[in-house]
Amino acid sequence: MKAFAITNPGQSEVQEIKKPEPQEGEALLRIHKVGFCGGDLNAFRGTFPMQQYPMIIGHEVGATIEAIGTGVPEEFGAGTRVTLNPYQAGADDLDDCLPCRRGLRNAAVDNRTMGVRRPGAMTSYITVPYSKLYRSNKLSHVELALVEPLTVGFHAANRGQVAAGEHVMVFGCGIVGLGAVAGAARKGAKVIAVDIDEKKLDVARKAGAAYSINSLHENLHNKQLEITGGDGPLVCIEAVGLPATFRACVEEVAFTGRVVYIGYAKEAVEYDTKLFVQKELNIFGSRNALTEFHDVIDLLEEGGKFPVSEVISRTVRIEQASQAMKEWAADPSKIIKMVLDMD
Repeated sequence: MKAFAITNPGQSEVQEIKKPEPQEGEALLRIHKVGFCGGDLNAFRGTFPMQQYPMIIGHEVGATIEAIGTGVPEEFGAGTRVTLNPYQAGADDLDDCLPCRRGLRNAAVDNRTMGVRRPGAMTSYITVPYSKLYRSNKLSHVELALVEPLTVGFHAANRGQVAAGEHVMVFGCGIVGLGAVAGAARKGAKVIAVDIDEKKLDVARKAGAAYSINSLHENLHNKQLEITGGDGPLVCIEAVGLPATFRACVEEVAFTGRVVYIGYAKEAVEYDTKLFVQKELNIFGSRNALTEFHDVIDLLEEGGKFPVSEVISRTVRIEQASQAMKEWAADPSKIIKMVLDMD
């Protein structure tokens, strides 16, 4: 069967691999749709520090259970539509590091995400422990492939302790930023979406943003003060990964506010650190997700609460994937979410 791999920065290929068989406690998944992650783009560009090469990529999955090994519960029977949690704590998923002992396996010291440090899902079949699966026969395979990236944004909203009535400013309206927008809005926050692309801002409003700021054409500082009545947002969430947006979170967040960083900055970030103290800020990193898979599935199953069709910018077949990666790397602004169709 065919699989799509990034072999080195700037290089990718379609490979032939063997179809796996489910072992005890595992399900064999027929892969239908796989989302390309922003991490995949950075891996292709050679700017993702976690990436190993060569690697079959992909961890945003819409699949159907084809067969199961022994010891798998009946509810995970053949024909069930699923997505999956792609994170693994160590080589055997039994890492005994401090985060794991605290129940925070999303930030395991030896985290091995599919497609980053172990083979991913851009192929026809994979096997997965049933404990990693999330079921939903209400959702399409495309919707299931959106669950994991949206959980990352939902997790950031949880990390920021977002509460109803608070102004929350989200920098970046790619799929992860849209997850933060939707997650914060679902908590009752008044979300301010920030981007330089008007189309992405339009999608963010449909995802739950009450306000939007095009920072390319509007004065970010003045506009957010106008929206927040001069206070500034209590929470700023960074989902871009640029030094400028890292700094902007600290500069624009309200006194005694909270800053949440999802993105990996591609270069060192210089701060005027007096703002950390003067504003008495809480600054959080946010990595992967925990229980948010259930929350996102609930949101999508309600129907009409998230603009699914508008976030899918491009769908490609596996034979087109290498060229699509090159085009995406050359002009990432046109893509919110690119999906590999394995049907």
